[in-house]
Amino acid sequence: MTLHRLTGITLGVPDVEAVAAYYSDFGLVSVGGHRFATADGGEQLTLRPATHRRLLDLGIGVDDPDDLDRVTRSLRRVGAEVHRSENAVTALDPGTGVQVRVEIAPRLASQPTPAPAYNRPGDVPRPGRRADAVLRDAPVRPRKLGHVVLGSTDQEASERFFAEGVGLKVSDTVPGVAAFLRCSTDHHNVLVQTAPVAFLHHTSWQVDDVDEVGRGATAMLEADPDRHVWGLGRHAIGSNFFWYLKDPAGNFSEYHADIDCIVDDALWTPRVWEGARALYQWGPPPPPSFLAPDDLGALMTGAHSA
Repeated sequence: MTLHRLTGITLGVPDVEAVAAYYSDFGLVSVGGHRFATADGGEQLTLRPATHRRLLDLGIGVDDPDDLDRVTRSLRRVGAEVHRSENAVTALDPGTGVQVRVEIAPRLASQPTPAPAYNRPGDVPRPGRRADAVLRDAPVRPRKLGHVVLGSTDQEASERFFAEGVGLKVSDTVPGVAAFLRCSTDHHNVLVQTAPVAFLHHTSWQVDDVDEVGRGATAMLEADPDRHVWGLGRHAIGSNFFWYLKDPAGNFSEYHADIDCIVDDALWTPRVWEGARALYQWGPPPPPSFLAPDDLGALMTGAHSA
């Protein structure tokens, strides 16, 4: 795959300082100028002032100029207006309102943490000692930006833009509702779903394991219980553990771990999902505000904060 990862995002928000404080608590590391880094991905979040919350820019990494040439041709074939520079190609997806930037970037190199030893019936790899997870006390630090979920006013056109234009591959679909698309070995890096208005539903940040999902969310909720949205649970599509929280602008942010990885495209068959199983395998039922964010009406009418 010539595409290999999400490089970063730019969020527009009305109150930059409040949102910056949230993502510092979330575990991202400030590198100055309202820019934040993950442990493995480097600088991956930038905040900019905006009249309402929105995803302004989405970066996708490729290896070399030949990759940019291929993406340029493909985007033009789907009718996108393309801007090419020496190290990047940019184009706007009208369905989501997001400017996508395909850029030459280094591949991620992640050092694995030791696998946790789980005692199970008939298999006790941790005799006479406590679980490592209960002894952890360092702040949770997301490893990388894993995926973004975007509401599109023309889901089919957005799927075509990202798949046929940019070159993402389809992992799974919910007919007439959503497409799960990947630019890396992760099950999905971009999800485009049908919506009455173009908006950012959530960003998702990878942590080491389910205990880091729980520890991260617990720390966030101890600071402010109103941040809670949905979790803990495990998704069916993608298989990942999840916990969703909400930043002061209204964007959902997810801690995730143990997502499906597709290292050989020939061994993966995209599946068509329907019904409640498309949303989650187990966990509490999603609240109505997750399915239709509280500010969706304001975003539709343009009655957002100045």
